[in-house]
Amino acid sequence: MSRKVIITCAVTGAIHTPSMSKALPVTPQEIADAAVDAAEAGAAIVHLHARNPKTGQPDQSPEAFAPFLKIIKQRSNCVINLTTGGAPTMTVDERVRPAAVYKPEVASLNMGSMNFAFFGMLNRFKKFDHDWELKHLQNKDIVFRNTFQDIEYVLKTLSETGTRFEFECYDTAHLYNLNYFLEQGMVKPPLFVQTVFGLQGGTGAHPEDVLHMKRTADRLFGDKMVWSVLGAGRNQLPIAAMAAAMGGNIRVGLEDSLWAAPGRMAASNAEQVTLARKIIEGLGLQVATPDEAREILDLKGGDKLEV
Repeated sequence: MSRKVIITCAVTGAIHTPSMSKALPVTPQEIADAAVDAAEAGAAIVHLHARNPKTGQPDQSPEAFAPFLKIIKQRSNCVINLTTGGAPTMTVDERVRPAAVYKPEVASLNMGSMNFAFFGMLNRFKKFDHDWELKHLQNKDIVFRNTFQDIEYVLKTLSETGTRFEFECYDTAHLYNLNYFLEQGMVKPPLFVQTVFGLQGGTGAHPEDVLHMKRTADRLFGDKMVWSVLGAGRNQLPIAAMAAAMGGNIRVGLEDSLWAAPGRMAASNAEQVTLARKIIEGLGLQVATPDEAREILDLKGGDKLEV
């Protein structure tokens, strides 16, 4: 039997702004529809942020998540993954609240502090419908805080809920941070390691960067790891193809990239999932179902989501 590859779809995030793409989901109904459509296209996991439905600004209040979580749970068997990253300007207490309230199967967890920058997108995008968008993109003074204390706080807050983690690693140092928590017994295998490439402030998107991160992760974690990749912007599908061929899993979605091909914006999250699926199946591999992803990642089950 061919290997099963998990597709995660990050449907909206906190980086891109509504004026950049009409396809970016903003309202609860749009986020729910995007998540369900992505799941129907082949995503086993949907990674979720919330936004203000009028302005599109990131909103990490638990109340903002409830409407679309209820719809997704009713309409799909997909694995729900809630962000604890929120937006880089939020406190860790703000960021962890939705996962603490709803107790999802998976929550993302950023594994180190870093510079975080969006201003490069101003080379392409010039006109904005909301005042907050330009301010958000122009900011060159963002340090995305994820100290050992912050990481420990998230782990302890969610430890009794049975939630497991998508460990987001933007550099090799973040892999070593994760290894520290593994050695301390604060995280347990299988480790769902999401290596991130091409975001300004993190590691690059050259094939050598992918190889270096994979070699380091293999050396630290071996068979304790389920490896996945996230390529930002135009790097999304090339890195997805490389990782799938190397034994990895794939994350796509409009949180990470607005594009479907050079010079062509994606019409939807589902389109990006479909493109990822073609890569996987073209390599003779199979796309994992939600229940297969649950088995691979040792998850507690979708019925444990409290919404």
